[in-house]
Amino acid sequence: MSSQHPPHAAFFLALLLISLPALADPSRPGGGEEIGDADWAFKLTPSWYSTTHQAAATDVNVRATNGAHAFWLGHYRQGGSADGDSGFEQTRTGYEYTLVGAAGKLVPSLQVASHGFVGGSVNAEIGTQVFALLGFGRTNTRAYYNLNFDPNDSVVYGFGTRLVPASTISLYAVRDDRLDTGQVVTHAVWRYQVSDLQRLTVDVSNKHGRPSPDEASVAGRGVSLTYDYASVFVRLAHEQKVNFSDEDQTRVTVGLRF
Repeated sequence: MSSQHPPHAAFFLALLLISLPALADPSRPGGGEEIGDADWAFKLTPSWYSTTHQAAATDVNVRATNGAHAFWLGHYRQGGSADGDSGFEQTRTGYEYTLVGAAGKLVPSLQVASHGFVGGSVNAEIGTQVFALLGFGRTNTRAYYNLNFDPNDSVVYGFGTRLVPASTISLYAVRDDRLDTGQVVTHAVWRYQVSDLQRLTVDVSNKHGRPSPDEASVAGRGVSLTYDYASVFVRLAHEQKVNFSDEDQTRVTVGLRF
């Protein structure tokens, strides 16, 4: 890390060690937004989820960034179903800081949500044209609908490269290291800058693990396609065994940066 930021690094590392660190609205490893000027910028992300044998759900998230600082506020809602399921709602908010240095970047985040949930994570990208990805996350295990679809009490490890023209390519795994579920999700991500106004992101994933220590293991695949044009983006995703359940899920997202 750059020598001009040691107080910030020490502060955030200490904060993460004493907190109950989740990856839902924080940036994914190797894929955060670029740090801009110290002016406010916003991203509105409404999403629709269709899950087999369950009522449809919606989520609306607003993310605000100012230089290295990012804040978000979101609300998830799944309606009740005909079989008596009452559904689930949750409001969340959080903060993320991107610390950039000559050797890479460090991104800690903290999140709180209704139903008593508290979580957080720290992700590091070490290197520039070829880089390592390392991360760590912790929660207080309270009720939470996981919009990240990876284990939250976990470690992250992988690598990536920017040597391919107009591309960032990364391969990383997110592994449960706390709850004895054996959950592992592996991602292969390709971000391609088509032009100054267009970007394509492809995220192919594979998972295996148990919903809980006493249940049978499940396995599934997923794919997410995101197309950015200027300030608008569209994302389509399909995932088998979403959140290590028996259900498959299709997600549709339309977003706006302003």
